[in-house]
Amino acid sequence: MTDPTSLKSILDLLDEKSGDTPTLTSRQRRARTVARLAAVQALYQMELAGEGVDTVIEEFSRHRFDGDIEGQMLAEADEAWFADVVRGVVTEQTAVDAAIRARLASNWKIERLDATLRALLRSGAWELMRKPEVALEIVIDEYVELAKAFFDDAEAKFVNAALDGVARDTRS
Repeated sequence: MTDPTSLKSILDLLDEKSGDTPTLTSRQRRARTVARLAAVQALYQMELAGEGVDTVIEEFSRHRFDGDIEGQMLAEADEAWFADVVRGVVTEQTAVDAAIRARLASNWKIERLDATLRALLRSGAWELMRKPEVALEIVIDEYVELAKAFFDDAEAKFVNAALDGVARDTRS
């Protein structure tokens, strides 16, 4: 598994095929990908460190975005998208977790999943539930690519199946 605290290591692993709504430029699409990655990391950090949503969002804004990591500039992030996803997941965690639970095998509990995997699923599920302007294929593809950066193919396939199920359950 890749270290979920290193933005640069994951960005290096991500496939450049990421995309979003056709009206976004390639720079805007990349900024949204960085925002999604950062949202997963922020949720992971919040769970492990017990930090509050505002504290984590402020930390990312002040210290991680538009800065350098290991001497290299980090790609620009869509900070508003990042904050929206993180706040949305935290605010609506009960509904988001219920949507995910509906797609887990009957003997699995969301709490048994790896913390990074939970953060990926929560972020993706929230976007599927609350961002209908973004094509579900794009949301699912982005989070599957992020899963590939952290995990092996089995987990990426699991993320794909779970988010596909959430999409079927929440979008007409």
